[in-house]
Amino acid sequence: MADDFTFEIVKNLGTISEGKTGWSLELNLVSWGGRPAKYDLRSWSGDHQKMGKGNSLTLDEIKKLRDVLNGLDLE
Repeated sequence: MADDFTFEIVKNLGTISEGKTGWSLELNLVSWGGRPAKYDLRSWSGDHQKMGKGNSLTLDEIKKLRDVLNGLDLE
């Protein structure tokens, strides 16, 4: 039997892209199952009731990701 699945979007940090279907790729702080919030990158339906697969990152992991992205030559 599956456990109850709970989540709370504590803070929306930004929208990366928006699709024609009303879903958007967002970076949020999300608390999963009442645990401390993590940085979370995933697609969400417009009402935030459905979500796609994504990645949750700790503060240390998001800092490392920032450093990696800052080091890229995107031109």
